[in-house]
Amino acid sequence: MQRLRKRQDFLRVRDGRKANAATLTLQARARPEPVGEAAAGFTVTKKNGGAVERNRIRRRLREALRRIGALHGREGYDYVVVGRQSALDAPFATILNDLTTAFGRVHSDRSGGRGARRPADEAAP
Repeated sequence: MQRLRKRQDFLRVRDGRKANAATLTLQARARPEPVGEAAAGFTVTKKNGGAVERNRIRRRLREALRRIGALHGREGYDYVVVGRQSALDAPFATILNDLTTAFGRVHSDRSGGRGARRPADEAAP
């Protein structure tokens, strides 16, 4: 997977689909020209600790994405993984599970969210 490095790319992905988990938030958006390998960027805010803690969270998330990104990432998409404080102490298996679940949510065909209508809601009187 390629890396996102420019702020403009991060801002564009921010407006895409999001999936929250205990250890991370995954943001995904298809590129305007959906060609090429998927790209990912990582961010951890200062409220999550000092530089040492933030870098440790980022390294753990990068390794998790390296292991499962090829399985769940789609060609022509950009992803941003936003790390949370809980990723610092969580078992690595939990991070992998959260990331897998988040990929499933951002690529699901359901609109989700509050107020979304399901077919069963339309049939009700």
